[in-house]
Amino acid sequence: MALADFDTLAATHAKALAPNRRRQAAWLGGLLLLALYTVYVWNAFDVSTALGRANTDRAELLALDSYAHKIHVEMSLKDPAALEVELEGNRRNTYETLPEWITPAASGWDVEMNAGYDIALRPDGLRMTDRHGALIADIAFRPEGPVLLSAPQPWLKVAPNKIEGRPDSYARFIVTRSKVTLMNYFTGWENFWFDWNSPLRGVGFTGALALIASEDRVDPGQSNLSLVVSEFLGNQDWQHGEIFEALGITVLMAVVGTLMAAFCALPLAFIAANNITPSAWLRGPFKRLFDFLRGVDALIWSLIFIRAFGLGPLSGILAIWFTDTGTFGKLFSEAIENADRRQVEGMQSTGASPIQRTWFGIMPQILPVFISQSLYFLESNTRSATVIGMLGAGGIGLKLADTMRTGQDWENTMYIIVLIIGIVIVMDNVSSRLRRRLIDGSK
Repeated sequence: MALADFDTLAATHAKALAPNRRRQAAWLGGLLLLALYTVYVWNAFDVSTALGRANTDRAELLALDSYAHKIHVEMSLKDPAALEVELEGNRRNTYETLPEWITPAASGWDVEMNAGYDIALRPDGLRMTDRHGALIADIAFRPEGPVLLSAPQPWLKVAPNKIEGRPDSYARFIVTRSKVTLMNYFTGWENFWFDWNSPLRGVGFTGALALIASEDRVDPGQSNLSLVVSEFLGNQDWQHGEIFEALGITVLMAVVGTLMAAFCALPLAFIAANNITPSAWLRGPFKRLFDFLRGVDALIWSLIFIRAFGLGPLSGILAIWFTDTGTFGKLFSEAIENADRRQVEGMQSTGASPIQRTWFGIMPQILPVFISQSLYFLESNTRSATVIGMLGAGGIGLKLADTMRTGQDWENTMYIIVLIIGIVIVMDNVSSRLRRRLIDGSK
C-alpha cells in the first residue's frame, strides 16, 4: 500500500486505526499486578533464605550416589597395617582381595583414586598428588587431630578434629583423630544382578543369558534358569523380588480402586442427572455427595482409612475409590445431561420404556466418555497409588520412602523411580490402545 493511500485511510478511519488505550492499560496493569504478586510470594515464602540454606554439595553427592557406587577404603590410625575395603561402606560387603588400584607400599598403602589423583597412606600422614606428581594435599596425623601441612584448597574443609577433601566428584577422603576413610566412586550400579554372597556374583546380564543357555549346571540340584531367577529375585542389596511384588501391589491398588469407582459412579450419575431425575430433592443429595467425595483429597482419605483399617493396600484402594467416585460421578452426570435428546425422543415415539430409552438411547452416547475417563484415571491413579503407598498403604511407595529415609541408598531410590516411570508409561500405552479399540474399533 502506498504511503498516500495509508494517509487517506488513516484520515477516513481515524478511530478504527487509533491505538486502543484501554486495552493497552489493561495489559500494563495485568503485568504490574503479576510483578507485585511475584514479589509478595517471594517475600511470603522467604525464598531468599531458603536459597541461602540450600546445600549444593549435599545435593551433588546424592545425585552422584543415584547413578554411581563408591568403594570405601578405611585405615584405622591405631593399626595402620590393617586396611578394610568395603562396597558402599557396608561391612557385609568386604573385599577379601584388595582391588588392583590399591597396592602395598613401604609402611603403608598407595591408592589410585579416580579423576587423576593418587593418595599415599602412611602411619604418620596422608599425601595426595595429581597424576603429574604435584602435591595438592599433605595432612599429618596427630593425637589431638589431623593437621593440614600444605596450602589450603577451596575443596578442603578443615575442622579441629576433622579434615574432609573432595577435589573431584569421583574422589573424596575424610580424616579424623581415629581413622582415614577414602571414597573412590565408579559409574554404574554394582551387584545389580546378583548380590555379594551369590554364587553368580560378578555375572552380568549377558553372562546370565549365556549361563541359562549352557548345559553345564552351576548347582547340580537345580537348573541354571532356576538358579539365575532365584538369585536375581533374592538379591539382598537390590531386593528385586520385594520391589516387583510391591510394584504389583501398587498397580493392583490403582486398577481395583479405579474400577470400583467407575462402576459405582455410573448408576449414581444417572440419579444425579437433570434429564433423568427431574426432582431436585432426589438428585441434589447425590450431587453434593460427589462434591464431598472429590473435595477431600485422596491423601486425606488414605490417612483416614489407615487409621480405620491399618496399614496395607486396602486403605489405598478405598482412598482411590472414594475420591474417584466423586470425580466420575460429576463427569458421567454431565455427559448424561449433554446427551442428544433426539435419540431418546425417537425411541419414546416407538413406545420404548424408560429403561429401554436410557439403555439404548443414552448409554451408547456416554459410553466413550465412560471408557475414556476410566482408562485415563487408571493411568493417573498408578502415580497416585505410589504417593498413597508412602503414607503407609504399602506398595512401591512404601519401598521408595524406606530408601529415601536413610539418605544412603539413593541408587536404590533411582532404581525404584525408574520402575515407577516405566510402569506409568506401560499403563499409558495400554490405556491408549484400549481406548482406540473400544471406542474407535482400531488396533
